[in-house]
Amino acid sequence: MIEVPQVLTIAGIDSSGGAGINADLKTFHNQKVYAATVITGITAQNTLGVQAIEPTRPEMIMAQFESIFTDLKITAAKTGALFDEVWVQTVIDGLKKFPVKHLVLDPVMVAKGGAQLLEPAAIELFKNELLPLAEVITPNLGEAEVLLQRSIEGDLEMIEAAQELQRLGAENVLIKGGHRQGMVVRDLMLFKNGQTSWYEAPRIDTSRTHGTGDTLAALIVAGLARNEELAAIMPAAKEFMNQAIQTTINVGHGHGPLNHWVTGVK
Repeated sequence: MIEVPQVLTIAGIDSSGGAGINADLKTFHNQKVYAATVITGITAQNTLGVQAIEPTRPEMIMAQFESIFTDLKITAAKTGALFDEVWVQTVIDGLKKFPVKHLVLDPVMVAKGGAQLLEPAAIELFKNELLPLAEVITPNLGEAEVLLQRSIEGDLEMIEAAQELQRLGAENVLIKGGHRQGMVVRDLMLFKNGQTSWYEAPRIDTSRTHGTGDTLAALIVAGLARNEELAAIMPAAKEFMNQAIQTTINVGHGHGPLNHWVTGVK
């Protein structure tokens, strides 16, 4: 009998398959970890945008937590789209009742077009109760700005923002710099010991980046579930992302999905 790490994704379904739970499951399969799901909602969407959203009833979210944790051995989990204050609270309740060793928060708060996806009350609840449960939080610049309610420009302000998010309770903070201008994309990791690392990659001229945040967070979860150190996970995860974006697949007419068949680096 083969023993495999067991992980959980808590997020919504992307009907077009490129992001959310769909991207998580593809990434986990690639990384050879077994994934369970708590589905927070379903969407009608494609590469051009989101046409409709239907959140899962809170009672059903808790029922999924109960089913999974009374049977499976989940060692690492990630969150994605949580929709609203009630759903944020329900996920908090589930994670407090069934704590996991490794929790990665992907704060899905800002759409690619700039629209804010969580109301202020939900954001405050996320900051005050969910964020302190996290081993890693992975906001992009826009999401970090929403969490901290201020603009972030330049390397020094990214470091200060990461330190502030760490003071809010997250052990490790990854701020993704893909929304900054320039030919080089720079992501910043602030580790729990106070050390920082920058991860650089050439900017790839493509619109096929749907699901990048989900995929990177899922790669981190998979590595943590294999008991790897975060400092060792990140270079391999970034190499996977670079390959997945460079060798994109022809799906849809808008922000197309990544290529989750790439090998990456183990």
